[in-house]
Amino acid sequence: VQLQASGGGSVQPGGSLRLSCVASGFSLGDYAVAWFRQAPGKEREAVSCIDTSDETPYYYYADSVKGRFTLSRGNAKNSVYLQMNSLKPEDTAVYYCGAGLSPWVWGQGTQVTVSS
Repeated sequence: VQLQASGGGSVQPGGSLRLSCVASGFSLGDYAVAWFRQAPGKEREAVSCIDTSDETPYYYYADSVKGRFTLSRGNAKNSVYLQMNSLKPEDTAVYYCGAGLSPWVWGQGTQVTVSS
């Protein structure tokens, strides 16, 4: 049971990145999925989450990323993507994806750096 996060990199302010979270050993489509991030010297914060426990999926976005980030599931239901547009320097952090198994399963993190 593993999660693999990828897609991070270095971009200039205003740029875009798409992070991927791919599961192995279980079906990611059966669980809530969350993206968290942690910047140097700061606590880990929730960025976005999809909860599919009800018929209608529920999406959460932190106020700081609303309108800029979009979380979506892949067609194969074993992946989740975080499209990040209009990136700002304050988005610089290590991004982690997690799946709502019991206990939660976390990927290894991918670095996002936004700098001019």
